[in-house]
Amino acid sequence: MPDIIRLLPDSVANQIAAGEVVQRPASAVKELLENAIDSGANFIELHVKDAGKTLIQVIDNGCGMSVTDARKSFERHATSKIKDANDLYAIHTFGFRGEALASIAAIAQVELKSRRIEDELGTSIQIEGTTIINQEACSCPAGTNIQVKNIYFNVPARRNFLKSDQVEFNHILEEFLRVAIIYPETGFFFTHNGKTIFRVEKANLKQRIVALFGSSFNQKLFPIEQKMDNLTIYGFVAKPEFARKTRGEQYFFVNRRFMKHPYLHHAIDGAFEQLVPEKSFPVYFINFDVDPASIDVNIHPTKTEIKFLDEKLIYAVLRSTIKQALGKNNLTPTLDFEVEQSFDQQPLSPGYIPKQPTIRINPDYNPFRQTQEASFRKSERLQGWENFFEKPQPENRQESLNSEISIPENKSFESFFSEIPEQLNLDQELEIEESMNYPVFQFQQKYIISSIKSGLLVIDQQRAYERILYEQLLQHLENQKNLIQQQLFPQTLVFSTSDSELILSLLDEIQKLGFDIREFGSNTFVVYGTPADLPEGDIKLFMEETLENYRLNLPDLRQNSQINLALSMARNLSSRMNKRMMPEEMHSTIAQLFGCVMPEFTPAGKKIFIKFTLGELLEKFK
Repeated sequence: MPDIIRLLPDSVANQIAAGEVVQRPASAVKELLENAIDSGANFIELHVKDAGKTLIQVIDNGCGMSVTDARKSFERHATSKIKDANDLYAIHTFGFRGEALASIAAIAQVELKSRRIEDELGTSIQIEGTTIINQEACSCPAGTNIQVKNIYFNVPARRNFLKSDQVEFNHILEEFLRVAIIYPETGFFFTHNGKTIFRVEKANLKQRIVALFGSSFNQKLFPIEQKMDNLTIYGFVAKPEFARKTRGEQYFFVNRRFMKHPYLHHAIDGAFEQLVPEKSFPVYFINFDVDPASIDVNIHPTKTEIKFLDEKLIYAVLRSTIKQALGKNNLTPTLDFEVEQSFDQQPLSPGYIPKQPTIRINPDYNPFRQTQEASFRKSERLQGWENFFEKPQPENRQESLNSEISIPENKSFESFFSEIPEQLNLDQELEIEESMNYPVFQFQQKYIISSIKSGLLVIDQQRAYERILYEQLLQHLENQKNLIQQQLFPQTLVFSTSDSELILSLLDEIQKLGFDIREFGSNTFVVYGTPADLPEGDIKLFMEETLENYRLNLPDLRQNSQINLALSMARNLSSRMNKRMMPEEMHSTIAQLFGCVMPEFTPAGKKIFIKFTLGELLEKFK
């Protein structure tokens, strides 16, 4: 029997490694930006086309590479950071495993140009799928210019699994922010399809955050800092009133490397406990400077998960640091004691003679004698209770039940529970009386309860609105534009770069829903009109919450953008519908719900109503 175990060719091994390192175009952007930072560059350019599927280009003015280094950089496990195993516990830089360039070259067409400052000529290398096509000397600026073209050109199955350009661009934008935030001393220039997304110059940390996320952050942030022997925590946290509905602007860095750490996220949530609304998340940008020997950064292929030697200590220090900063900035609730007024009395002037107190007495007062008015009030109260207890009892049980629940005349007890037909399946149309006089009431401003033939119907008010609004919005998107209510004074709104790009990609759909919104440049939009049925409120907050819901739906929904937008806006609007309702509104809601195509479930598949039969209710009283 021949041997069956063999060594994989380098090309195949590199493609397997690429599956871990280069999961999508954003992964290549991350690796290339980190290499540019490690080169000591103080200005880095990132140019992307078609969300990285066609081109990813990174240009830096760092140290550059020699001819030999340029060639070796594409070999597996080739690195300038590690010499022996002990170096793994003293890592201060990014790329140290030597898999990035080799993995990228295995699944893309790569062209590299690099020159050291002391060299007159640089080196140009062209690689396709780990095969070196050409290498020659060239004239180029000092630093490195690398182009990654047609990613996954030789792995078409992997390319087919890439998401839409908007989704992939959002991932690239996130990777760019993770590097640009924590390196404010480095300038960045970022373009997508020839359009400038960011151009930020050297600055301090707060100025860099404001430049990346908008001028509104200048007033939102307050600093935190804590220095210990082996730990330094510094950064900025947003005030509690600016908490977001999703975990958007939440950035942890350890030794200026982005990391994800749910345990430390919980520490910040605890520090903001009872300061932010429910299901809201604080915004923060925090870096931990620690001894590299006390962390392990090599536990995940993307190096975004960090293991600390003493996590409990860092947890406690982080939480207390944020609480202390909240107190210093007067962002925590304070006790407001009322000063005793007697302490504020002015001292008596010299020679003042106080007036003697006097007492007035009514000699005719007799506490045992009732006045006529008091006797009348007492008899009136007694008469009310006597009427209650002496109420004539009906001759039979049927009359008693009818009298207690106030059944109208000419209606029997059985007919009281049969105003709404029992059948609620989707195969038959729900018949609701046009008069809408069947009994309904609201419970806890959250549920609508009504009778049906077999018992009780309980409707979740918010979920019912979500289903109704979702189907209405889909009709507006598919058939015609919604009615627009023009604004008397147009509003100018400034969004973050990621929000602006998302609005631009959804602008046609947003306008079909009834928003007259137009781009004004520099992440600025002007709102001239809103949907006629949009509740009053902060339009910018409504748009931001809708965009957050849209992003939350992206991993779960593979539908087109119209379905996602309709679902996001319906969910956002329905969250505001927990309010007190008049009977007419409840009747209308029920009629609209059962006029929907699928009234039983929300677009996310959650139940909208439940039924309690008379048998189930009677069982509860046994």
